Amino acid sequence: MQSNLPSIQGLYAITPDLEDTELLCRMVEASINGGASVVQYRNKVAKQPQLNSQASALLQLCRRHQIPLIINDHVELCLALDADGVHIGGEDGDIAATKKRIGIDKILGVSCYGDFDRAKSAVQQGADYVAFGACFPSGTKPNAPRAELNLFSQAKILKVPSVAIGGITLENVSNVINAGANAIAVIGELFNRDIQDIAPCAQQFSSSF
Repeated sequence: MQSNLPSIQGLYAITPDLEDTELLCRMVEASINGGASVVQYRNKVAKQPQLNSQASALLQLCRRHQIPLIINDHVELCLALDADGVHIGGEDGDIAATKKRIGIDKILGVSCYGDFDRAKSAVQQGADYVAFGACFPSGTKPNAPRAELNLFSQAKILKVPSVAIGGITLENVSNVINAGANAIAVIGELFNRDIQDIAPCAQQFSSSF
């Protein structure tokens, strides 16, 4: 990982699919107030104009709080807004080409599912962090294959942060942290609740580290 990049650690908040941008920003800000140290903008249903406006609003919010905003999938959007990085999955294009496109000053995260060889290859091609999951049954991706928790201890040799994702709750979070995950990516457990409950939930997640 490049030394000038923000560190990926602790609570990594991933946005829910919401149409209401103002509400989305209020929810994300609550998670930051509770200790989220990085935010990923992920919206699988929005059309391009909404993607642009939501990502732009979230970037302003993250800048204010001095934490990185990662854009899921959309390399062009990341570059257009000058966001802090991109996260790509298995079908989202060539890892080395994506890193070359965004440059060394932006973060590249790669979904590696339950595949350590993919993680090793991703790092060789320029990934700044790797994500393994689903660690537990996930409401966001109910059919996702499971990732064994021993991947996180294995990943220590890669010398980049490892992120746990998939079904992480306040009840099981200590399992992934004890297994060696540097960060935990959370959607449902964090955002599927009343807005006043988001910051306390984020605080509990953050204090688990």
